[in-house]
Amino acid sequence: MSGTPGRPLSSELSEQLLSVTVDILAEEGWGRLNSDRIATRARAGKAGIYRRWPTMAALVHHAVSRFRLVPTPEGGDSLREDLIFLMACWTRPLDREERALASIVGAARHDEKLCAALDEALVRPLAAAVAELGRRAAERGEPIEPERLSLLGAVVQAFWWQRYTAGPNGMMTDEQLAQLVDDVLLPIAERAPVRTGAARI
Repeated sequence: MSGTPGRPLSSELSEQLLSVTVDILAEEGWGRLNSDRIATRARAGKAGIYRRWPTMAALVHHAVSRFRLVPTPEGGDSLREDLIFLMACWTRPLDREERALASIVGAARHDEKLCAALDEALVRPLAAAVAELGRRAAERGEPIEPERLSLLGAVVQAFWWQRYTAGPNGMMTDEQLAQLVDDVLLPIAERAPVRTGAARI
C-alpha cells in the first residue's frame, strides 16, 4: 500500500475499499472499475482511494494478489488423487474471487501491475502446487522426470486459464474431470517410452 505523508491510513477503510473493488470486478468487470464507483459503494471519498493506491491497477494488484485460489495438495495416495484434488474447482462455478480475477485476464496483457497480480494469485501458486505433486510422487517411489513435470505444469496452467475464460461452459462433471486426469494429465507425467530405433518391415 503506497499512502502519502499525513495522518495514518485506516486499515478498516482499506479493507472496505479492497472488498468493494473485488465486488465490482466480480459483478461488473475491469472495464467498469473506477474511483467514482468504488467511492460510492464504499461510502468513502476518492481522496482516500488515491492516498492508498495511485492507480486502479495498483489497487487491483493489492486486492487480487491476496487471493488463495490454488489448493495445496495433501492427503492423496496417488498422483491421480492429487491431480483430481488440485483440479476439483472445475466441477464448481467460479466463486467471487475467481470472477474478479477472470475479469482482468485480458487487460493484464497490457498492464504490468495486473500481470503481476495474476502471477502472484495464480501462476506462482500453481507452479508450487505442481512441484508439490512431484515431490509427493517421488516420496511414493514414483518420481516424475523433470521435463515431464514441467510439461504437466504448463498443461495444468493452460487448463486453469481456460477455466477463467470459458465462463459457465467451462464446468465439468466429476466424471469428466476424472477423464481429463486419466486421458490427458496422467499420461503426461508417465515416463516417455524408450525408442530403440526405426521399426523393420
